[in-house]
Amino acid sequence: MEGLLDKPLNPNKLLKEQFVSNLTGSSLLEIAALSTIVPAVVVLRKWSSRDNIRRDSVKKNDDALAGHKDGVYYFSALVIDFLTVVLPILLIFTILAEWAYICAISLVAVISIYILFKRSQSHLKAQQHLPSLRADISSYRVSVVLVTCVSILAVDFKIFPRRYAKAETYGSGIMDLGVGSFVVANALVSRQARNITSLRWKAALKSISPLVFLGFARLISTSGVDYQVHVGEYGVHWNFFFTLAAVSILTSIIRIHPKYCGIVGMLVLAGYQVWLNFGLNKYLTSDERSGDIIGQNKEGVYSIFGYWGMYLIGVSLGYFLFHDLSSKGKIRSTQVVKVWVLAASFWILAIILDSYVERVSRRMCNFAYVMLVFGQNFQVISILTLAGSISHDKNLVLEEAFNQNMLGVFIVANILTGLVNLSVDTLSASPLAAFMILVAYTFTLCMLAGLAQFSGVRIKFW
Repeated sequence: MEGLLDKPLNPNKLLKEQFVSNLTGSSLLEIAALSTIVPAVVVLRKWSSRDNIRRDSVKKNDDALAGHKDGVYYFSALVIDFLTVVLPILLIFTILAEWAYICAISLVAVISIYILFKRSQSHLKAQQHLPSLRADISSYRVSVVLVTCVSILAVDFKIFPRRYAKAETYGSGIMDLGVGSFVVANALVSRQARNITSLRWKAALKSISPLVFLGFARLISTSGVDYQVHVGEYGVHWNFFFTLAAVSILTSIIRIHPKYCGIVGMLVLAGYQVWLNFGLNKYLTSDERSGDIIGQNKEGVYSIFGYWGMYLIGVSLGYFLFHDLSSKGKIRSTQVVKVWVLAASFWILAIILDSYVERVSRRMCNFAYVMLVFGQNFQVISILTLAGSISHDKNLVLEEAFNQNMLGVFIVANILTGLVNLSVDTLSASPLAAFMILVAYTFTLCMLAGLAQFSGVRIKFW
């Protein structure tokens, strides 16, 4: 009995931490390729979808779907979405990783041919006057969560390429873009972007409290089970949820009209980058840690400036592109062109900053990293807008399920990831075993999200 109690819960903790340490990331070109594949798969699934599985029966009031027949249609469509969207993404991130460029080029070719074919058949619908690209934004936010959920477990297996994992200091793997993408996704649809400024302090604290709670819950749970945590990522005690909470607190204290958020955000980033270049970057990338709380969590604390600047720019873009009342009469094609131009502009800025100012660093959330996050995110959105060039149908069942319980899905994904890590020696798993575990994990996650929506359950803290 004593032997069982003395046995550590996570005997391979150090090995797992070393497995995700000292990495240099991928190339910007490969990140662009991966950022093409994910939305392209979603677009093709939307175009191939010919079923109307009574999505309208999913009531806006979050009522449960009625009847056994509805359930059969619903879960059948959910399984098809899994097989045609989630499974291909999982393959690209594991077994087919070396074929990423070929897959990206092939998918672009298929989409281009399909669009040209539809034009020649005169089936392309005339552009409609739409208030916004909200369906595309919703689809994009689900893509961010889906890729994040796949990656957080896959990274613990050898089947997941090390270059996709988070870089130690400079450079960027696809996983480095996760926290930045969450910040941008939240900013684009935030209350600030919608110019809702009536949020009082009590309501603001209420909206932030779940993030603080989740931050402490993660800190306590990882310490309690001796779970592997890479200190160089955020610091000794800091984590992803604390960063989101800090950005929300800053935004609540310093209230800026969305028209001016972009300018302020750029100024914040420029000032922070100057500070980095004058020596802060050497401190943040060193092993030096003082005994105080800030010194212990220097990466998480100082990077808040970068994430806040990123959030403010996202608020401004969300306001002008999707929520500005004056844009309600604009043609969809005009909005789509702006998204494509912004994607290209951000990519160019990222390359320039990475080459001549400071290399991309998620650890510090520097200017180059912020521009890369925006370039990659707007690239995803721009490709998703292609779905509307053929049809303006609603989002996929899988997207609706994830969208209704986005935070809940992410929390469940973290719990499942922890359980798998504590029960399976991920470092010794064969490629086949690893892939089957990942398939089971993602399928379970999708089915739970679908079951929650089907039952009318919604985990909503705000």
